Amino acid sequence: MGVFKRMGHSATRWWGMVLLGCWLSASVFAQSFLAGAVVKTDQVRAELLAHAPQGVQPGQTFWLGLQITHQAHWHTYWKNPGDSGLPTQLNWTLPAGLQAGAIDWPVPKKIPIGTLANYGYEGSMLLRVPITVAANATLPAALPIQLKAEWLVCRQECIPQEGTFNLQLPVSSATALNSALFDAAQKARTTVLKGAHSATLIDAGQALALRAEGLPANWHGQTLSLFPVTGDVVKNSAAQGPGWTQQWQGSSWTARIPVSGERGDSPSNMRWLIARGAERDPQAPAFEIDTPVQGTWPAAPANTSPALPPALSQALQAHAWADQTTLAANNANPLSLGLALLGALVGGLILNLMPCVFPVLAIKVLGFTRPGTTAREHRASGLAYTAGVVLSFVLLGALLMALRAAGEQLGWGFQLQSPVIVTALAVLFTLLGLNLAGLFEFGQLLPSAVINLQSRHPTVDAALSGALAVAIASPCTAPFMGASMGLAIGLPLWQALPVFAAMGLGMALPYLGASLWPSLAHRLPRPGAWMVTFRQAMAFPMFATVVWLVWVLGQQTGIDGVSSLLALLLALASLVWALGLQGTTRTLLTVLALAAVLGIASSPLRHALKEPATSSANTTERWAAWSPAEVTSGLAQGQTVFVDFTAAWCVTCQYNKKTTLANASVLAAFDDQKVRTLRADWTRRDPAITQALAQLGRSGVPVYVVYAPGKSPVVLSELPSVQEVLKALP
Repeated sequence: MGVFKRMGHSATRWWGMVLLGCWLSASVFAQSFLAGAVVKTDQVRAELLAHAPQGVQPGQTFWLGLQITHQAHWHTYWKNPGDSGLPTQLNWTLPAGLQAGAIDWPVPKKIPIGTLANYGYEGSMLLRVPITVAANATLPAALPIQLKAEWLVCRQECIPQEGTFNLQLPVSSATALNSALFDAAQKARTTVLKGAHSATLIDAGQALALRAEGLPANWHGQTLSLFPVTGDVVKNSAAQGPGWTQQWQGSSWTARIPVSGERGDSPSNMRWLIARGAERDPQAPAFEIDTPVQGTWPAAPANTSPALPPALSQALQAHAWADQTTLAANNANPLSLGLALLGALVGGLILNLMPCVFPVLAIKVLGFTRPGTTAREHRASGLAYTAGVVLSFVLLGALLMALRAAGEQLGWGFQLQSPVIVTALAVLFTLLGLNLAGLFEFGQLLPSAVINLQSRHPTVDAALSGALAVAIASPCTAPFMGASMGLAIGLPLWQALPVFAAMGLGMALPYLGASLWPSLAHRLPRPGAWMVTFRQAMAFPMFATVVWLVWVLGQQTGIDGVSSLLALLLALASLVWALGLQGTTRTLLTVLALAAVLGIASSPLRHALKEPATSSANTTERWAAWSPAEVTSGLAQGQTVFVDFTAAWCVTCQYNKKTTLANASVLAAFDDQKVRTLRADWTRRDPAITQALAQLGRSGVPVYVVYAPGKSPVVLSELPSVQEVLKALP
């Protein structure tokens, strides 16, 4: 009876711990799925707001809005960002029966940047969006509203940011907590002003004469502000400046606006925003007008991308066609395609020398030492590994080109631009290291059916290890690969995929050759006790790779991301250790360790992965943050500009940074010639950097470019020598 009581008390305590673990797991998962309506970064605070004073009713309209409050000296952009920048984008997920309208953009302000000008917002502003409810809509008690927003926030540097916002909006009750904010935005709204407005080309097409009719009587005689809604046409820096004039002729307001020398369009109709006052008044209403353009446009330069300043974009495009080292201009030449295939093959071979690939190859070497393995099995393993590598390269290349065709701004190595993928790889290599060290066997974690499947089909394991090698190796863009990748992205699919396949074949060749050469396998030491020591020693390259991945994550998310990942890896190690125990202790410790893993993964780590690092180790006192405006500003001041396109996950980049770019002769030449040195950090996804690389005929890093006033940009090799850098300087 006493034994029974003790057993009952023990069982009660055990079940209590299990319930506690389940409660902890449920609570952290609830926190992970109930994302809030506020996103904070070091630069902005963004909040999703709702305004439905009468509740949500079928056939009616209510308002949602994203309020962005900027830190001092930071700004985001208007729908026409001007000479650089990107407008804020709002992507809604709404219940059936609800339809989101267009953004009601507040009046922006002009933000001068050297000889350029942008249009955007500082302080606090609200982006309102009308939501129309269908007349026959069936509404639940609460509406789940989700918004994914993307914005570019800039000061001297620019940081792309995004946030996901969620609201549960009650249908029957009024939502008017933000009435004052929405009412103020309503009073200052922009409305369309109909009338006989016109724009006429004058001065041989060098300027536009704008005439607006029907403006409010209390505006007559006052100075007005003008913002072009139609982008890439007028000289933004001249508006309200030299070359720009305005006057009143009775009730008509006229203005002279210089046309940009690098305009990207010759429109037959243009839209403008007119506001009262020389400076933006967020409380004053504004008017949007349409003007047919009269006259004939002079011949326009080649079209440029609105994401880059026209002068810089034009120079990059000219270079992409002129620089023969990119091979991009000759994509129809069979000789160029052959050189690209050869370069891709050599580049793939060099990838095997990268430290990030070695751990995977170490696992493959262990396969040669398995007792009883025949030469035929070695050949099958080598062919399967090669197939896995080549197929993975082809699939990654096809994915990259498909995303490019869909409008995504991605480049080679984009998988390590995601902190989530970096974290997943760190977890994977930690598990591999713990397994090699002998802490656990995969048989303890996987069902017996999976283990038996692996033992019956070892070629599947070889193919999967090839895919893993590609996932880790492809960001390490080695020499000879940059030009081939740049060409492949611009080729038709049937020509581009062989370039990716050649790169995979080059990477797989060493192991394939060893598997096909029986004498090499026979020369390996015979199996014995040394294999246990060798296996345990192979754990340390795994952990070294984890150190590298943790460092990469630190560049992307800062110290919070690193500490959260390390805590997750520690909890994960305790979990696999607990799974190897016996008895009831195993169950208790497993539940606690699992709760710790889920808690860290769904709360602190999840939030850390969403936040970009507040500062980058790639930006120093000597190396300023890259932006198109910085390049253009330096050239306008007569300076030579040296740009280092880099990323934390790029091993070649880090080697060059510690050698050639840190060489005393190179630094002295930079100082003597007053070279402006910029660093474009591609560690996290940055559409502007991706686009600049594409303009240069490149799709990966490292890339080093020298810009000099009045000259075409010069792209250096991926492993530049000191002499090459010095020679490139004017």
